[in-house]
Amino acid sequence: MHQLALPFVPSRRKYSSYRTRLAESLSDNLDFQNTNGEHSSHKLHSFPAKFPPQLPHKFISELTEKDDVVLDPMMGSGTTILEAFLLNRIAWGFDIDPLAILLSKVKTRTYDKRTLRNISEEVVTKAKANLNQNPTLLEKQILNRFDKKTLEFLNYWFAPETQLELMALIYEVESVKDTTLRDFLMLVMSSTIITKTGGVSLAYDLAHTRPHKAKVVVSKTGRIVVGNDQDFDAPRVKLLTKKLRSPIEEFEKRLLQNIQGVLESVDVLNFPPQFCYGNAQAMPIPERSVDLIVTSPPYASNAIDYMRAHKFSLVWLGYPISDLGLVRQKYIGGESLMGIELVALPGKVKAVINKVAEESPSKGRALHRYYLEMNLVLKEMFRVLKPGKASIVVVGNSTLVGQDVMVVDSLAEIGCQHGFQVPMVGVRQLNRDKRMLPASLKVGQFSQIQQRMHEEFVIGFYKPE
Repeated sequence: MHQLALPFVPSRRKYSSYRTRLAESLSDNLDFQNTNGEHSSHKLHSFPAKFPPQLPHKFISELTEKDDVVLDPMMGSGTTILEAFLLNRIAWGFDIDPLAILLSKVKTRTYDKRTLRNISEEVVTKAKANLNQNPTLLEKQILNRFDKKTLEFLNYWFAPETQLELMALIYEVESVKDTTLRDFLMLVMSSTIITKTGGVSLAYDLAHTRPHKAKVVVSKTGRIVVGNDQDFDAPRVKLLTKKLRSPIEEFEKRLLQNIQGVLESVDVLNFPPQFCYGNAQAMPIPERSVDLIVTSPPYASNAIDYMRAHKFSLVWLGYPISDLGLVRQKYIGGESLMGIELVALPGKVKAVINKVAEESPSKGRALHRYYLEMNLVLKEMFRVLKPGKASIVVVGNSTLVGQDVMVVDSLAEIGCQHGFQVPMVGVRQLNRDKRMLPASLKVGQFSQIQQRMHEEFVIGFYKPE
């Protein structure tokens, strides 16, 4: 397997107080409630449950120096990678989600805004002309572009007129020869689809663990696209009513926002961030080569199903729905144990798994897989981390079938089994209004998942010298 290239970095003196500094950093206020986390290019695209940039910024600035290597093995929206890049650290990121890789690439690139405006105007102008002059051709392109299963998905979640506009857009975006510009435009297109309210799709929201189709959808002219007049009287239906938006118009709005948000120039290293499509359980990284890890693994038992939202835009970017299903199966914490290495887990972890399995065998299997896979992730983190350095792991607690699955205690126990020490666990309160978290469909009530997502825990894993 090809390994990431580690640039030559002069040796530094060792800090005997590193473990103490780690504990002190974790003891600070980690809420960041009154700070703005939308600086730089962090706001280019929504992403479920991403942590505020101030969190990795704090640990990177306090626990590393210029030229140090910072790793996020489950990089998601690339928050850690961007902060490391802006702080002149060498940044490495891995993920199995194609959208995560696209977003991280665009966030850490520098762009000329005038060039972006020119190419964007050209794409929009051509897309509008194509839509007005060649709707029949666009219909044929849709049929030729997508396989049967993907077409079924599109026909369920996107109105016919929406599909035509999206097809007109993606055709022009894919015609852009410069890959960096094309990636930017693809991300803008994705951001018009993946929003908390479901964007231009027929989904009422894409923040819920299982997206729900709106009960009534009304076009700009007042025509009912989904549902009927009689549905308007029901309180639940009123809650789930949305207005159909034009993808091209939304694309133009997002263009203006995203062009303002991109990086123009940064005084950074000669080592641009390196991104790989890769599994955090087996990374192509040399042993003892990383100075700091800052990451946030998925919630236990797939409490937040990233692919259920991301597939709404990824299908338009060229990924068949079946392929995305295969990616989803690789996410940490699925129910199937087939192909999973059944290694021994510590006693307390096994006890938690057994309690859940008594109430629900399927949830027990999912939790078992979650801890088996996190066992391999922590083992791999220990391998690649330099002695005397730390891994910051941000996790949310979970309750399955009424049982607290003890995520913090379990991961700490697993980490210590591999040689880590845990000098401190920080706690941070979440600002739900600023995070794309699962939403409840019950008027005036909170779902179970909402009730347990009000705080996060920041585990400091220290690798002894």
